[in-house]
Amino acid sequence: MPSTEVQRIVLLVALGVLGYVLVYTWTQDFGPGRQESPPFEEAPLIDTGADPVIAEFPGEESGVARESGQGVQAPARDDDVPVGIAAPTAPQAETAPGAGAFENDERLVHVRTPVHEVWIDRRGGDIVRLKLPRFSEEVGGEETVTLLDQRYDHIYVAQSGLIGADGGDSNGRPLYEAGAAEYVVEEGQFELTLRHASDDVVLAKRFTFDADDYLITVAQDVVNRSAETFEAQMFAQLKRDATRPTKSGVPFGPRPYVGAAFTTPEDRYDKIDFEDLDDGTYRVEVTGGWAAVLQHYFVSSWVGTPGEVNAYYGRRLSDGNYAVGFVGPRFVVPPNQRASVGAKLYVGPKDQRRLEQIAPHLNLTVDYGFLWWMSVPLFYVLDAIHSVVGNWGVAIILLTFCVKLLLYPLASASYRSMAKMKKVMPQVKRLQERHSDNRQKLSQEMMALYKKEGANPLGGCLPLVIQMPVFLALYWVLIESVELRQAPFVFWIKDLAAMDSYFVLPLLYGVSFYAMQLLNPPPPDPMQAKVMKAMPIVFTALFIFFPAGLVLYWLVNNLLSLLQQWYITRKVEKASA
Repeated sequence: MPSTEVQRIVLLVALGVLGYVLVYTWTQDFGPGRQESPPFEEAPLIDTGADPVIAEFPGEESGVARESGQGVQAPARDDDVPVGIAAPTAPQAETAPGAGAFENDERLVHVRTPVHEVWIDRRGGDIVRLKLPRFSEEVGGEETVTLLDQRYDHIYVAQSGLIGADGGDSNGRPLYEAGAAEYVVEEGQFELTLRHASDDVVLAKRFTFDADDYLITVAQDVVNRSAETFEAQMFAQLKRDATRPTKSGVPFGPRPYVGAAFTTPEDRYDKIDFEDLDDGTYRVEVTGGWAAVLQHYFVSSWVGTPGEVNAYYGRRLSDGNYAVGFVGPRFVVPPNQRASVGAKLYVGPKDQRRLEQIAPHLNLTVDYGFLWWMSVPLFYVLDAIHSVVGNWGVAIILLTFCVKLLLYPLASASYRSMAKMKKVMPQVKRLQERHSDNRQKLSQEMMALYKKEGANPLGGCLPLVIQMPVFLALYWVLIESVELRQAPFVFWIKDLAAMDSYFVLPLLYGVSFYAMQLLNPPPPDPMQAKVMKAMPIVFTALFIFFPAGLVLYWLVNNLLSLLQQWYITRKVEKASA
């Protein structure tokens, strides 16, 4: 096969792989939801050597019999709350978590901090709405991001409580009392306490907010004033539907990935699509651990107490929504004693450094895909540059300089080979004319010529092939790193993570691509020449829909490559003159 044919095939394969990976990864996480999913194999419980934690769900067989009017058959129930050990009855439908919360505003407690605006339903003490004041929905807009919410067409709430033999959430959610309907926290920490008292037991739910942190501590206090032992388990879960929020800044309204994630002893980051839970409940026991719901730049996560064995689960509820959370170990409160259990709830941006501090592997919810090993160092280098220059666009430009400097030896060898190829093209054309009827002889003569002149016909493909993984890794950095969300550059570019609405960068990229072709030797094969001429147009059209930051990287990369190639070509021409 002639070397020009090999070059064409390599180039087309490289472009095909690049296009396939981009389209596949984008549609997996940002495209429409799948119509069907393969069966999901339920994860087995892991033997930790401790007493097992039992979390039972409606419709599943239980090894624990419970008394009811019909033997061990459980009555009809709303299944928002998992049933703990020996839970005798079910919560009533009319007291389901957050039911009608915003139709009963008198039940809501409103807490405002610099980082959170929270509404807590006193029925059950669930967080039924949460806004992030430091993040706007649109660039320059006044409307802030609403992460947790409960509406007639959407639900995403954070629930917690006590279940089990004596748990207050096993027989209908308790209605807590609060000292006030609204609290404002300007600095430091603030603790909100909700109380529910009966003749025998006093329950308290404490929320600790920090004015500068997205982490909320939730504690359940029990004061047992009865003559009997109190026995319960804490549960904490995120309840959400599977709808994805629309995302502006990218054409055709692609929707960010929404799904669950866990950490397990076998898998530091186990990402589960909601559709996979339609075919079975996910269960795993983890010491400490966390369960999260991902939503593009933001994450909500319940974090279990370190050192405790918690039963984590993900499942589909009877109402079509999904629950992701855990049930903690059983605890016992003797008569006239008190006890406290708790968990932590993170609701906020995917700040890698902060998430890493909260729990092991929680930072992996910033999902850079299969090139994470390249994306992570790229992000930290980019972040370090930004800390100095203060502009993410300038940081991308300087990062491009660093990458080009790192790859300069390879690029230099490639451009030297291309310059030599340009020099031998007249001889190649003469060989093609001489051996037009003998392709094997033509191939042998051309390879001998390339070897004699030190030219490599595949050298021109090397820069593109080398840049592909960097291109993909930076692509995921730009669309997954919340630090670049709505990050401005200059003039018309207000969001580097969104497309260039005026198409200036893609057009400049196309011009730079065409200019690079002028420095390259013209392909001897007519079909290959047509393909090469079409490439600037194809890539310009493709890059119109990419984040502006990514196009900026590629544009600067092309400009630097132009300078490198021009300089090296001149040196080769002078040396051979």
